[in-house]
Amino acid sequence: MKRLIAVISLGLGVLSGSYAAIDPRDFPDDSQRERYHELAVGLRCPKCQNQSIAESDSPIANDLRGEIHRMLREGRSDEQIIDFMVARYGDFVLYDPPLSRRTALLWLGPAALLLAGGAIVAVIVANRCRSRPATASPLTDGEQRRLVGLLGDADPSIGQDL
Repeated sequence: MKRLIAVISLGLGVLSGSYAAIDPRDFPDDSQRERYHELAVGLRCPKCQNQSIAESDSPIANDLRGEIHRMLREGRSDEQIIDFMVARYGDFVLYDPPLSRRTALLWLGPAALLLAGGAIVAVIVANRCRSRPATASPLTDGEQRRLVGLLGDADPSIGQDL
């Protein structure tokens, strides 16, 4: 029975690999292959959102890899390819979008939330400090006798300092 489970698991493992995306691209030299890889890794898949174009198996990522390959063969620079992708899909395809009016909240939002949280904590701490008395008032005679009565059996020297 154990062998049957092992054979079935091995068979499913082999079959699942056959559905992986095969993306053969021919390049005239290794520098162009390296540029292709850097661009594919540096651009985000519009469908998958948390995967690069190189990692994604979605059809749109495959199309975008083909576009990158085509533009590299045409002799376009990396900036031209990135500008094409941004013009087509917006700043979302970049993992590090530039600071602009549209992305200001993305870049400045976390810092603003952190400062607002710090300001709220500072106000709360300041209010609590103001509401406490600056010094503790000494116990009255009645409070001292009651304290000695409550703690009298524990240690006889406790009530002597009061």
